[in-house]
Amino acid sequence: MYLFASAAPPFLQEIVVLIAAGALVAYVGHRFRLVPIVGFLLAGALIGPNSLGLVKDQELVNSAAELGVILLLFSIGLEFSLEKLTRLKKLLFGGGGLQVGLASVGMMGLLMLFGVAWRPALFTGFLVALSSTAIVLKLLGDRGETSSEVGQVSLGLLIFQDLAVVMMVLLVPVLSGIGDTPWHFVGAFGKALGIIVAVLVVARRLMPRLLEVVARTCSPELFLLTVIAVCFGTAYLTSLAGVSVSLGAFLAGLVVSESRFSEHAFGEILPLQILFSATFFVSVGMLLDAGFLVQHLPEVLLAIVAVLLVKVVTTGISVLALGYRAPVAVEASLLLAQVGEFSFVLERSGRKLGLFPAGIPDGSHAFIAATVMLMVFTPMLSRSGVWAGGQLKRRRQLAVAQSGPTTDEAEALASESFARFENHAIVAGYGEGARRLSRVLRGSGIPFLVTTLSPQGANEAEAEGMSVLRGDYARQRTLRVAGVQRAKLLLVVDDDASRARHVVAVARMENPTLRLVARVRMVSEVDPVRSAGADVVVCEEMEGLVAVLTSVLEDYRQSPKDIEDNEDAVRRSGYAALRQPLALEKPLLICALEEGCLSWRKVTIRPGAPVVGESVETLSARAGGALKLLELRREGEVLSHVTEHTRLEAGDELSLKGSAEAFERVAELFRAPPPEGLEAERPSTSTPPRTAAELIDTEATYEFRPRAGTGPCGHLDQLRPVRPRTRGCEECLKLHDTWVHLRLCLTCGKVGCCDDSKNKHATGHFHDTAHPLICSLEPGEQWGWCYEDKVQLEREP
Repeated sequence: MYLFASAAPPFLQEIVVLIAAGALVAYVGHRFRLVPIVGFLLAGALIGPNSLGLVKDQELVNSAAELGVILLLFSIGLEFSLEKLTRLKKLLFGGGGLQVGLASVGMMGLLMLFGVAWRPALFTGFLVALSSTAIVLKLLGDRGETSSEVGQVSLGLLIFQDLAVVMMVLLVPVLSGIGDTPWHFVGAFGKALGIIVAVLVVARRLMPRLLEVVARTCSPELFLLTVIAVCFGTAYLTSLAGVSVSLGAFLAGLVVSESRFSEHAFGEILPLQILFSATFFVSVGMLLDAGFLVQHLPEVLLAIVAVLLVKVVTTGISVLALGYRAPVAVEASLLLAQVGEFSFVLERSGRKLGLFPAGIPDGSHAFIAATVMLMVFTPMLSRSGVWAGGQLKRRRQLAVAQSGPTTDEAEALASESFARFENHAIVAGYGEGARRLSRVLRGSGIPFLVTTLSPQGANEAEAEGMSVLRGDYARQRTLRVAGVQRAKLLLVVDDDASRARHVVAVARMENPTLRLVARVRMVSEVDPVRSAGADVVVCEEMEGLVAVLTSVLEDYRQSPKDIEDNEDAVRRSGYAALRQPLALEKPLLICALEEGCLSWRKVTIRPGAPVVGESVETLSARAGGALKLLELRREGEVLSHVTEHTRLEAGDELSLKGSAEAFERVAELFRAPPPEGLEAERPSTSTPPRTAAELIDTEATYEFRPRAGTGPCGHLDQLRPVRPRTRGCEECLKLHDTWVHLRLCLTCGKVGCCDDSKNKHATGHFHDTAHPLICSLEPGEQWGWCYEDKVQLEREP
């Protein structure tokens, strides 16, 4: 009866509409290949109070949206590191400071030309100077360009903008003329900066230890709650100093990224981040008043044009001032041309104190309309930036081909003599992949040089002692100075497919004997780059499968030459063997399976496995003499003298030969405790989960005699003296999973896990076999249980 007694909570309608609208928009966007952000914004405008009015509780939506921003920025912080952030310091403080200053002053000057007083004009400049961290990083992440040159520039500017919000919020009372003194502002800003530093220092020292302790509990619920507490707790602490919660969440993610549990944390919060970040974009769309937009369309369009003019010009100047090329400046300028979500917060703070955009009370409505429209058009502006940047690159390449490099470029090219290089490798660019590759090459003795146009990348490579040529490696002249005619290899690892194809074509014309290696992301990009002249095109999408294939061939004892030939065949075919939906008429993979290769296995002894410390003789005896040790490799070296008394150690790699049955017999000896990644999946219970480290004796015989007078049971005739078939839960061991308590079937000896364990294999065994009687295998426990009669049996002492 109580099921019908209570009405639905008042907020349930809003929640249902939000989630349903988000799901519908995501589906439509997927079918029509639209950017999801645009759909979420339009959905918000449609269901909001100014349109259909399906969602009326704006405060509820705003709260959910704030959670979305926090989780989005936290996840972005998880993907970064303090090392990466340190590399952005010039961008952050130099470029970011210049961009915010120019945008604020530029908008103020533009408005003052039309008679707006300097205070509201500067306030409007503050609003316009900020860009949307959530939208920009979402677009970059979806395109996989967060680590690209444009992505790094955008991130540096955005982080400084989030820092600048603190100063702007503190300045709003000063600009209103009714607030605090400038000295109070200085003190508050110093306090904010101090709290940020304190949070970073304390969190970096404590966070790895805290996560280590939590992870050892093997409770996914506790780990998730801890990560969320760190995220929201850090955001709250920084907000106490007036710092935006988004910046606090980013700092929290940055700190967690320094621990070895960052990937685990990211996986745990990703579903929440997707849900609440979608809510954020819907909530922004709800701010749009379609009626006001239609009635005041000229004013809104004028505001959009003014914002675009100021943002594109000032961002472009800031990026160029840091030494980046025009294509990067154009792409970054159009990507950051919108107004940010924190401008809404800043505008609301000013409105309470009588400050309005452009000094007009209705300016708030025009500002919101222009901001939402700019957010909607951001994906289109970003694509326009990519196109314009590509056009600039092509025009510059054509001009250089006709007239040669500029004076500055000629001086840069002539700054170092590279005539001494021969049979060397040329690393094209200094992106994330080239950076890692160069650091490996540096210690290998292989002669190489780096050529890049990035001032930041060049300075970093030179600081690490590498030979660097500052120039565009897509140009004939630059490659000649790099000694391409004498070079052995050219490595193109970070460029998009279009630029990689151009670089390969130019280099191939210069040196037909040069070995050209390029990396692309998608398999569809392989053929165009190979046709331009690349010898090897490594595809990220497929190369992981090639590594798996290599491992398979090694395990079936194919010769190194055959393995290499098969790898080359797969790559030469453009990964045809791996990407064809149907089997090829002529197989590319041909294996010569020699006699005995199927009965040969390479087994690594993992820490905690029962076989550690046992002798070779024990291993052979356990297999009934049907297992032969062919080779024992320890610490990378083959042991030359192995006897039956040799003790096995963790990390040993054994080459064994035997039947499948023999390997099955010795499987328990090699079964180690699950790795950390699986430990995290254990259920949260009052008793800590158990692993294979606490194994039971399979040689002991269990004979359960019920004490007289214990519960009536009609199935005692099924009691048998049994030996445990395995040293732990049989199914969990096969799955490399964990349990809480162990139960023994008193009819067949099957060992299963209890109902407190997540898999409940003991109960499952009863349903599969109808064996009703079990007993506990826990030390000190003397009870049994009948599933059929549902009675507990006490064991005779």
